[in-house]
Amino acid sequence: MDNSKGLSALNYFSVFFAPFIVPIIIYFVSADPEVKRHAIRALLSHVIPVVLGGILVVALFTIGIFSSQMNGDILFTTWIVLILGYGLLYLIVIIWNVVQGIKVLR
Repeated sequence: MDNSKGLSALNYFSVFFAPFIVPIIIYFVSADPEVKRHAIRALLSHVIPVVLGGILVVALFTIGIFSSQMNGDILFTTWIVLILGYGLLYLIVIIWNVVQGIKVLR
């Protein structure tokens, strides 16, 4: 296996053990432009769930503030839908990273 392929795949597989650190380190250490491209793509795919998670926290906080005006069932359903939607998004990002890592290795 080529070193650049291994480093490129490691960027994507790092979603399981060091999502931000590995792509950043590889980006600055590697001189290969292809490896750097994969490092940026992997880093962006690792950042997306964090940013959307922050938005989710703000949304849930906002819903909590205005919950006195909402029916309890609607409030509970809204929380569950938002949390399950976030979980589904995170699962999709993990699957995408694994697929990209396997594609790079081929």
